[in-house]
Amino acid sequence: MTKNFNKKIISPCISICRTDPRTGYCYGCARTEQEKIIWKNENTKISWKVENLNLIVERMSGWQLETFKESYEHKTKFGISLYKKNLNK
Repeated sequence: MTKNFNKKIISPCISICRTDPRTGYCYGCARTEQEKIIWKNENTKISWKVENLNLIVERMSGWQLETFKESYEHKTKFGISLYKKNLNK
């Protein structure tokens, strides 16, 4: 099986951009501010993004994890998070 190393990895941002002051993690995607900056850098390797996606999912649990999974899946299929979709109604 050939791996596609040029495949674009969709940002985990689900448009709920508020940081928990205690943990420093975003309530929506569980990334730190530094991780958000790295995601925006065009030279960031896909392997880092994949690893970071796995890490942020490990940080989540309960409702946050379920909400993230549902919204991120929608974003990867349709190009927009559920939050933004609902804002446009």
